[in-house]
Amino acid sequence: LPLPRCVSTGCFECCIKCLGGVPYASLVATILCFSGVALFCGCGHVALTGTVTILENHFSKVTSDHALLTDVVQLMQYVIYGIASFFFLYGIILLAEGFYTTSAVKELHSEFKTTACGRCISGMFVFLTYVLGVAWLGVFGFSAVPVFLFYNMWTTCEAMRSPVSNLTSVDSICVDVRQYGIIPWNATPGKACGSTLGDICNTSEFYLSYHLYIVACAGAGATVIALIHFLMILSANWAYLKDASHMHAYQDIKMKEEQELQDIQSRSKERLNSYT
Repeated sequence: LPLPRCVSTGCFECCIKCLGGVPYASLVATILCFSGVALFCGCGHVALTGTVTILENHFSKVTSDHALLTDVVQLMQYVIYGIASFFFLYGIILLAEGFYTTSAVKELHSEFKTTACGRCISGMFVFLTYVLGVAWLGVFGFSAVPVFLFYNMWTTCEAMRSPVSNLTSVDSICVDVRQYGIIPWNATPGKACGSTLGDICNTSEFYLSYHLYIVACAGAGATVIALIHFLMILSANWAYLKDASHMHAYQDIKMKEEQELQDIQSRSKERLNSYT
């Protein structure tokens, strides 16, 4: 009986060949994409909940004043669930597409042939990844807004506690969140001053939400980098598949011409033999 392929060629050579078919670039991009989306979705979800708690306890004591904000936060949290689910599936699909195109390139000179449907799907992934990359640039910019707002509050609290500032009246230093459009102007109290502002900065909700927003912003940035990486990989793979299809078409034409030439030569020899 013939030995299996891995046994006859050697286990080491078989493993090297299998590892050579792994799309390492797509694998790295997938891990980076999963990490970025997980950081953005997980930290963003918890940070939004902490933000609502801070507003309810210190800036808007009447429930009707921040009812719209609560609904928007809940909607954003549901959107986060959808983003996490979508990118989990999309990352797996792109990784599978990377395995497909890697196999197509490795088997360029064998019987493996790419189809027009496969090249069309690769082109569709290039376009979709480009659109998602542009969208995530907007998400990255939007996620930097709460970081800026929390940073302003934190620097204000640090200025009040700093002995170098020489502040005569700490109570005159205030942070009014109504000016950012988060809550309406008729919300009470709407602002925090002096020691009240210092107490807000010392709460665990403020500390946790501030740092979680920073991590969520970093996760959005990592996702943008991953999508750019995916875009470069998909563009290169699509070009390889296009070249592979042209190469196969050239080889088919060449084989047909050689076959026709052999047929002509064989017929010529038969006629010459018949005359002689």
